[in-house]
Amino acid sequence: MAYSGGKIQLDELLFKAKHNLIDQSMSSRSAETPTNADGFGLGWYGAHKTPGLFRSIRPAWNDFNLRDLAANIESHLFMAHVRATSLATVQETNCHPFRYGHWLFVHNGEVFEIEKFHRELLMAVDPKYFSNIMGSTDSELMFHLALTFGLEDDPAGALMRMAGFIEKTGKQKGVNESLWMTLGVSDGKTLYGVRYASDNAAPTLYHSIDAKDILEINPLLKGKLSTTARSIVSEPLGVFPEMWKEVPQATLLVVNDGSITEKKFVPVT
Repeated sequence: MAYSGGKIQLDELLFKAKHNLIDQSMSSRSAETPTNADGFGLGWYGAHKTPGLFRSIRPAWNDFNLRDLAANIESHLFMAHVRATSLATVQETNCHPFRYGHWLFVHNGEVFEIEKFHRELLMAVDPKYFSNIMGSTDSELMFHLALTFGLEDDPAGALMRMAGFIEKTGKQKGVNESLWMTLGVSDGKTLYGVRYASDNAAPTLYHSIDAKDILEINPLLKGKLSTTARSIVSEPLGVFPEMWKEVPQATLLVVNDGSITEKKFVPVT
C-alpha cells in the first residue's frame, strides 16, 4: 500500500483501519498468496531527502518494532509491503521497499521463469546503479532496470521501457508471457502506481476516491484526512468498499497534490 497527502501517523492505515495491510498479511483475499509471512518493509518520507527504511524478515503481525514505529512516525508519503516469496530467499535485503537516493519501489507479482533470462536482465543494469543491488529478487532487478531506462527523469516512460525490455528478453528465451505486476514508485513528491501483466491478469489494485467524497461516506474521518489524501492499495481497507475504485488492467496511476490521473500503460520495446 502507499499513501500521499497531509501528514498522518502511519498506524492510522497500517494498524487502525479495518482489513489493514497487517491483517492482509495473515489473510489476504488473493488466491495466489493468502498468507504473506516472508517479511515486510516500510519506507517513508520525512525531514530528510533520503526516505527512511525499515525492513524485517519477521511476519508483519508479529513485530512490535513495526507497531511502535508506525505509532510514532508521521509522514506525508509512505509505502508498506508484506512479502510472500516465490523463488528468492527470505532475507532482509529481499524485503520491499527498495531504495535508491530519494526513490522507493514496491512490487507485487513476478517475472515468470526469470531463471531462463536472469543473466540478460542483470547485465542490462547500468553500472551506475549495479552496486545498489543488495538482494536477489526479480522485484529489485525490475527497479534497477527502471532506473537504467530513465526513472529519475521520465518515470512513466522508464517503467514502460522496463516492462517492454523484460517481455522482449523473455520472448527471446521462449517465455511468451513473462511479466505480472502491480507497482508503487515514488520520489517523495509524486506517487506512481502500475497494474499490468503480459496475460492481462495482473494482481488487484485500488485507489481511494476524492477525500471529500470519503468524508461523506464516513464522517468519522473528519479531521484525520487532508483534502489531498490519496491511497493506493492491493486490497480495500476499512469497512466501506465504495471508498475504493479498482484500477483497470494495463493502467498507470499518477498521484500528485491530491489528484489522481489514470493513463494507459503500454510496454515500450
